Amino acid sequence: MTTSSTHHDTAPSAPLKPAILERFAREVAKYPEAGKQSAVMACLAIVQQDEGYVSLQREREIADYLGMAPIAVHEVTTFYNMYNQHPVGKFKLNVCTNLPCQLRDGVTALVHLEKKLGIKMGETTTDGVFTLQQSECLGACADSPVMLVNDRTMCSFMSNEKLDQLIDGLRGATPATKGEAS
Repeated sequence: MTTSSTHHDTAPSAPLKPAILERFAREVAKYPEAGKQSAVMACLAIVQQDEGYVSLQREREIADYLGMAPIAVHEVTTFYNMYNQHPVGKFKLNVCTNLPCQLRDGVTALVHLEKKLGIKMGETTTDGVFTLQQSECLGACADSPVMLVNDRTMCSFMSNEKLDQLIDGLRGATPATKGEAS
């Protein structure tokens, strides 16, 4: 069984922590009062760092804080794939499937990962270790197939062999949970 990629709020969360609001204030202070909405991406990143994803409730709270329409915050969250709209695995794997990468085996890499991980694009493994996503463009067309791990580490020229090595290495770096074989 896998988890879906739909954007959801299971139950209302506690209000934003004072420490988070202090970080918001530091970001907003970087802009003139009339431009405080420019801090929206930073505020989304702060919430994601703290909670692992940005829920609809948090989008509304950010909108209230910045004096924006909630849909405007949602548009930012959904436009950029660096914002998780639901809980994701320990390792989020974004595979580029834009046309230049498609022409150089980007889709082949995605299909290989789906088979290796036993999940489809947009899903998370049942152990919560891997989430597989597709990206529109990672800006490294000449290096395709390319993927981004946890929005930070770019991996280039990802043949099936290199993908297997990456997945096995990441799995090996993840401690087994109670009741799970290591």
